[in-house]
Amino acid sequence: MPPLGGGRANDDMRKQKGFSLIELLIVVAIILIIAAIAIPNLLKSRIAANEASTTSTMRTLNTAEVTFASTYNSGFSDGLNRLGAPASGQPDMNNADLVDPVLSGKTGTGNNTSFIKAGYIFTYVPTGTNTTFGFIAQYNVLADPQARGSSGQRSFFTNESAVIRANATAVATISDNPL
Repeated sequence: MPPLGGGRANDDMRKQKGFSLIELLIVVAIILIIAAIAIPNLLKSRIAANEASTTSTMRTLNTAEVTFASTYNSGFSDGLNRLGAPASGQPDMNNADLVDPVLSGKTGTGNNTSFIKAGYIFTYVPTGTNTTFGFIAQYNVLADPQARGSSGQRSFFTNESAVIRANATAVATISDNPL
């Protein structure tokens, strides 16, 4: 009978601590293959999410403009800041409290006619001033990806018709196909 704690079985167990270099390289190779498959899908998912957020934002802006025009009987707003919340007090024609600070251009990434959200640059263009009544009769909202192919693929356009249009290769216009 061999002595306790000794013998060939214990020697084999001591030699099998850890992984060999080949085993580690195989595991690393498998992880790299999985990453090579997953990263492009992750980028496509991010682009799809940014585009969905952009179309939702455009719907929100269309709704806010129609609400502004009907509430104040004034036509559409001449700038995004009119759609934002007042600093204090009740909403009025200058601060209608219809959209959040990002959409009203009242953040560090925005101004009266543009803002950045979800990898897109939004631009608001009031047009068609009605000289008889002095209000804005039309508007355009453009949304272009900050980096086409990375933050988004398509550009978007909408106006007072509330139809959102898209173009995958250039800046979207009123002549592009609706979504």
